[in-house]
Amino acid sequence: MTAADILVVDDERIARENLAHVLTKEGYHVVVAESGEQALRELEKQTFDLVLTDLRMESLGGMAVLERCKELSPTTEVIMITGYASVSSAVEAMKKGAYYYLPKPFKLDEVRHLVRNALERRRLHHEVQELRRQVAEGAAKVALVGKSAKMQALQRMIEQIAPTDCNVLILGETGTGKELVARAIHRLSPRADKRFMALNCAAFSEELLANELFGHEKEAFTGAKNVKVGLLEAASGGTTFLDEVGDMPLSMQAKLLRVLQEKRLLRVGGTEEIPVDIRVLAATNKDLSKEMATGKFRQDLYYRLNVVTLYVPTLAERKDDIPLLCRHFLNKAAAAQGKNVREIAPEVLDILLRYEFPGNVRELENIMERAVALAQGPTILPEHLPPDLQYITLRMSHPPFREFLTLEEAEKEYILWVLKKVRGNRTRAAEILGINRASLWRKLKSYNAAE
Repeated sequence: MTAADILVVDDERIARENLAHVLTKEGYHVVVAESGEQALRELEKQTFDLVLTDLRMESLGGMAVLERCKELSPTTEVIMITGYASVSSAVEAMKKGAYYYLPKPFKLDEVRHLVRNALERRRLHHEVQELRRQVAEGAAKVALVGKSAKMQALQRMIEQIAPTDCNVLILGETGTGKELVARAIHRLSPRADKRFMALNCAAFSEELLANELFGHEKEAFTGAKNVKVGLLEAASGGTTFLDEVGDMPLSMQAKLLRVLQEKRLLRVGGTEEIPVDIRVLAATNKDLSKEMATGKFRQDLYYRLNVVTLYVPTLAERKDDIPLLCRHFLNKAAAAQGKNVREIAPEVLDILLRYEFPGNVRELENIMERAVALAQGPTILPEHLPPDLQYITLRMSHPPFREFLTLEEAEKEYILWVLKKVRGNRTRAAEILGINRASLWRKLKSYNAAE
């Protein structure tokens, strides 16, 4: 294990040298400073695991050393030593982050014990930080399932921008996973231990949106019996995700812009500005350049939000990820439904790989959830897919010389194909086709296939 680095600060030579001698014999790397000014210079040069500093020194005292140390390295532990102990100075030192307040005279064994405990606390703190980082990084990568080149590039961008604290605009079609991207950014950011608050701007009227974002004061309007803290205020210190920001009314855009510029907000009906510290991640499936050209989106807000742009690819652009996503959603749905469904038939994957997925990843998840619900064995089969997807198999096997069918011919062929796939089970076929059993019987009778 690497020896700890300790800074000893005392303007009394004997006290300073005695402490340095004892700590060096314990195997630590010790640097000494004979004044507060020299201590600050040493703190600027390197990061120490522990600082032992006298409280009262000429010119610059131990409190100043403590404050500067915590500014430069918040996890460095500080033991304050003084021959003039008082309750007030002890309280002040502890409030400023000192690990211990040690009055003189002290026993060397007591110092050794305190140093070991302080260094153990710093080590544990670093371990917790590292575990949190690993958990956050792992969670972010698990959330974004995919090994395709486009998803790997997106993951690298997320890892690069997450620590920067800049605002991000996330673009992509509905169902591509824009909120998952936002959550991954938050989990990999310095704000990961604070709140992540999401709001769909298209889901509220202008008045309700203002209330949700900014909150309101008591009696701001009829029915406002209490103060309500808005989303932006509640997320202070953390991350706010504004989904469908392109649907935000212009008046609300102006208010949001002011919050981003001033880092302050007014509740509805309020007169006192409230400071907020938020990182804003915004998402939209609209072309904001067109929205700006038609006056539906403010250019100044666009540039505030669009410090960095991320594009989430459609599922059609990342078809290599479909088998991996299917497995992920299969396991998720099977666990949620308590079913022992473990496999996906090759024909199912073939169908899904040929489908264009207008609903993107969200549609694929719904398809797999439905398939698990319908599966009666351990394997997802083509008949567990929605009827429109099952028809893809029919078209794949259709003779090339009959490329075009009339609507009546296509319906007949599809119904007979479904009936064949369910081995003549008319009740099951009717369920798949979305009609009742009597309607199916009439159609089969018209095909001379009712027997």
